[in-house]
Amino acid sequence: MPTIPRSWLFVPADSDRKIAKALDGEADAIILDLEDSVAEANKPAARETAAAAVADADRDRAQLWVRINPLDSGLAEADLAAIIRARPYGVMVPKTESGADIHTLRRMLDAEEGAQRIPVGATKISAVATETAASLFGLGSYAGVSDRLAALTWGAEDLSAALGASSKFDTDGELSFTYRLARSLCLAGAVAADVQPVDSLYGDFRDEAGLKADCEKGRREGFTGKLAIHPAQVPVINAAFTPSEAEIEHARTVVDLFAANPDLGTIGLDGKMLDRPHLLQARRVLERAREK
Repeated sequence: MPTIPRSWLFVPADSDRKIAKALDGEADAIILDLEDSVAEANKPAARETAAAAVADADRDRAQLWVRINPLDSGLAEADLAAIIRARPYGVMVPKTESGADIHTLRRMLDAEEGAQRIPVGATKISAVATETAASLFGLGSYAGVSDRLAALTWGAEDLSAALGASSKFDTDGELSFTYRLARSLCLAGAVAADVQPVDSLYGDFRDEAGLKADCEKGRREGFTGKLAIHPAQVPVINAAFTPSEAEIEHARTVVDLFAANPDLGTIGLDGKMLDRPHLLQARRVLERAREK
């Protein structure tokens, strides 16, 4: 099972066919969605379908997550009661506004795990942390809230609706400043909280070149994974967030140089001076490459 998922694939929790296809695919993390992709009338059945799929799945192939409904929706409690017994790797919570929401969810999970005699703390949390206007002011508040928190990601669709925007794009087709700001704040908030920063989805699943470019942009900035809405996006995302052999070799060299010279703060390599931030970056490359 990947410890740092590159691809996070959304799957409607009320579709056995789509769930089976996802489980047979290459996604590092599969998110069975009980929120936006499931109609209100189908949510009770979707809970049972999600729980059955999690219970029967091969846990060694992918992390299995369930996106519950928002904490203030009146549906989250029923979601947790249905799925926690199946022991998913974690729950994704949408529309969080600050670390206080993670604290609330932690207490809910504590109670549900206890009631179902599951080790308390077993279920991880990821959060979609930019979907309301207030959320942009809370992205620095996730640090230290709970050991359960594993990842933060962001989204523009709900945010643009919350802000009353007619579009989230500029006339040149690029994200408008407000949504680029949300993306950057999510990245910084995740790193500050020492959890995985996961980039948002790329909407056109037929545009492989555009997806690849978007992945590479996110990776350059510091994201280590990306949401997907179609299985066809998964191989592109996995490839983009896997360090190349050249990157791995360079990272090994940097780590070995600092290990051999523990008393030096800066080290020369190929005509360039390296310092501790370069060492940290090299270690992160090796971690993403599944190396110790």
